[in-house]
Amino acid sequence: MQPFLDGMNEFIGAINGVIWADWVLYVVLGVGVLFTLWSGFCQYRALVHGTAVTAGKFDDKDDPGAINHFQALSAALSATVGLGNIGGVAVAIALGGPGAVFWMWMVGLAGMALKTTSVTLSMLYRDVSDPDNPKGGPMYVAKRAFADWGLAPLGMAVGVIFCITLLISAITGGNMFQAWNVGIQTEEALGIPAIGVGIILAIVVGAVIIGGIKRIGHVAGILVPFMCVLYLLAGGIVLLMNIGTIPSIFGLIIKSAFNPTDAAGAFIGGTAGYAFLWGMKRALFSSEAGQGSSPIAHSAAKTKEPVREAVVAGLEPFIDTIIVCTLTALVILSTGAWDRGATGEATLASTPAVTQSDAAWNVGAFGDADPDDDDTETWYVPLPSKHKAAKATTGKDWGTGDTVFMIAETDQLDDDTGSRRVRVYGEVDELENGGFVAIFEAGAIPGDAPPTFIDNEMYKDYPGATLTAHAFDRAIPGLGTWLILIASWLFAISTMISWSYYGEQGMVFMLGKGSVLPYKLFYCLMIIVSTLPIITSDKELDNLTALGTGVMLWANIPIMLIFGGIAMKAYHDYGRRLRSGEFHANAARSFKDMTEE
Repeated sequence: MQPFLDGMNEFIGAINGVIWADWVLYVVLGVGVLFTLWSGFCQYRALVHGTAVTAGKFDDKDDPGAINHFQALSAALSATVGLGNIGGVAVAIALGGPGAVFWMWMVGLAGMALKTTSVTLSMLYRDVSDPDNPKGGPMYVAKRAFADWGLAPLGMAVGVIFCITLLISAITGGNMFQAWNVGIQTEEALGIPAIGVGIILAIVVGAVIIGGIKRIGHVAGILVPFMCVLYLLAGGIVLLMNIGTIPSIFGLIIKSAFNPTDAAGAFIGGTAGYAFLWGMKRALFSSEAGQGSSPIAHSAAKTKEPVREAVVAGLEPFIDTIIVCTLTALVILSTGAWDRGATGEATLASTPAVTQSDAAWNVGAFGDADPDDDDTETWYVPLPSKHKAAKATTGKDWGTGDTVFMIAETDQLDDDTGSRRVRVYGEVDELENGGFVAIFEAGAIPGDAPPTFIDNEMYKDYPGATLTAHAFDRAIPGLGTWLILIASWLFAISTMISWSYYGEQGMVFMLGKGSVLPYKLFYCLMIIVSTLPIITSDKELDNLTALGTGVMLWANIPIMLIFGGIAMKAYHDYGRRLRSGEFHANAARSFKDMTEE
């Protein structure tokens, strides 16, 4: 099974190497800048007018649509404000360093223009033949806009291509990434097997998505504000505890965005280019800017003015990336979780031995941890009886199956990080006669010359959301365990129900309503599959989510560029009418009214 999984990861990695080439990131950011300038900085209108529209000041119950502006924004945010904000930010910092945060901000600002443009197009071309169940998204833009040019077959083909990429992203980033993070976080905190978590998640998500967009909008309208406030309050407390470090952290973020970040503690170092890569990738995944997914939710909004809902959509990247992602980043950086070191997770009594294996090196004091087993494909290192950092923050010692790593200096320069340091991963096991060992695969360290281990320290690996939980725990022992556990469940469920709807609309476009039930069953099944032990590290996790995000960008960005002029014409016309006083605002509606509609 493992060779198959390794081969699959390599295959997906090869695809990602193409779809995430550096020039792709420049194009996406450039398109965001293009529409920022073309719209006359629509970010300002989103923050001012978009907030008023969201508050219900322009709501009209007689307008075509299924849900109000607030519910549409909540449904879209429930897909974006998720574990990408908790786990994705952690991955970006762990692999790209503090500079990744700066590029997340840039994507957030450019993403506001991308969202505004994409949603404008989807609202202009949405299908309102059934006023209570409107359908829209880039697939309908392609179908109808190309048809207006006499190119209906091309439009249908482009629409189908987009839907295929939509389904890939819905299953991977919108579903499996979420369930996997919740599974490992719950197993880490409570000891509940991840597969059991997957089954519970599948039942909960299935119960919600059966009700369609109206139930999703209602649930999201309650869940999203609650989980955001909970997370922001807890994060704010941690930042207040570390308030003296915040100015220097902002300086570190900006400096690291343009200069290499030195290795320190658990962080192996990285170039400015690597920070750019990870900041862009994780921000695009978190905010979905340029993907064309959230226009599907916004297309269900009640309004006669297409641009009005697009202005509301512009708030998404600001809330998601500029506010929530930044809070997560500051918690991780201010608590030192990203470059943890000094006393280390566990200091070894002696330097592990290494033996050569072809063009690589084995790490371990002994080959084969089981004396009765002749297998020599694994090597092991004895561990101290206590896991110091884990004991201090969670009350736990080593646990069988914990992933750990050491940092080794090699004779090879990594093209991505610009560092000679590598993480060497192993797995904790408990011996029959007591004590713990870290088991390493043969040939775990590349290089021609023997590696040098840094400080003889063994670190427990905190992939994805668990690094954020560890950061909170470093500030207030036990806080991260429970806060991130609760937030992970809420964020994951909200994201999975919205992405299920996105994928469902793709299936309806391609195969009709008869495909919806089989799709929903398959979607829930993949929740369970993702909690099986098939993803074990940040790299593998990124492989999966990057695939879904990347293919959607390749499908949606061309649609935006081809028909962007139509969107900008409508946007400026709406702005002219807004300035002339054509639209009259009402009193803001109560939260209860907006959520119970």
